[in-house]
Amino acid sequence: MPEIATQENQLINKKDAASIGHKIWINEGAGKEKNLISWDKKFASLGIGHFIWYPAGIKRAKDDQFPQILEFLQQQQVELPEWLQNTPDCPWNSHEDFYNNINSDKMLSLRQLLKDTIPFQVQFIIKRLEQALPKMMAATKQQGTYVRKQFDRVAQTPMGIYAIIDYVNFKGKGTSEKERYQGEGWGLLQVLENMPGNSDNAITEFVLAADYVLKRRIKNAPKDESHWLVGWRNRLKTYTY
Repeated sequence: MPEIATQENQLINKKDAASIGHKIWINEGAGKEKNLISWDKKFASLGIGHFIWYPAGIKRAKDDQFPQILEFLQQQQVELPEWLQNTPDCPWNSHEDFYNNINSDKMLSLRQLLKDTIPFQVQFIIKRLEQALPKMMAATKQQGTYVRKQFDRVAQTPMGIYAIIDYVNFKGKGTSEKERYQGEGWGLLQVLENMPGNSDNAITEFVLAADYVLKRRIKNAPKDESHWLVGWRNRLKTYTY
C-alpha cells in the first residue's frame, strides 16, 4: 500500500492505516459490516468516514464524498465492482428504496468493498484533512500558524493521526458557523486552538483541550446535553492507549 506523508513527512503505512481504521470502525459502527452502509435523510452514508453519496436529482447540501473516494481507490489500483466503475450517483433514491435492497448483490459488493478498503479510507480522510487545514487556519485568523503547529505536534505522536481523524468524524472540523452555541464551537479547530502547546505530551494536551471544548458546548447548549459527556469522555480516552 502506498504511504502517506503529513506536512512533516510522517509516514502512514499499511499497518498503521489498518489499525487506525479499525479503531474508527469500532467507534462509529461497533466493528460490524452492516454499519458500513446506512441511509441518512436524503443520501447514503458509507464507510468509516460516513462518506456521502447522493442520488441523482437531489440538491447537494453537503460535499458528495463517495464518488471522490471511488476515484481515489482507482488511483490506488483498487479494482472496483463493475457496477461502481461508472456510477456517479447513488442508485437508491430513498430510505425505503435503500433498505429494500439492503441484501441485493450491489449492496453486498458495496459492503465488501468498504470492509476491504478501510486502510485506503484512512488515507483518503488524511488527504482531505490536509486539504482542509488552510480553511481551518483562515477561520481562526490570528491563531492560524499556532493551529497548524498543534496539528503537526499531535500528528507526530503514535496515536495522533487516529485522534485527529476520529475527532473530526465525531465532532467535525469546527469551521462551520452552524456548529456553534453562543458563538463558540467544539470541532477540531477549537481543540487545537485550546491546546497550551507547552508540554512534551501533545496527545494529552489534545485530549484535555477536547474535554474542555465539549464541556463548554454543554454549558452553552440551549438544551441539556450533559448526559452525553460520559460517552464523549470514553471516546477521548481511546486516544491515549
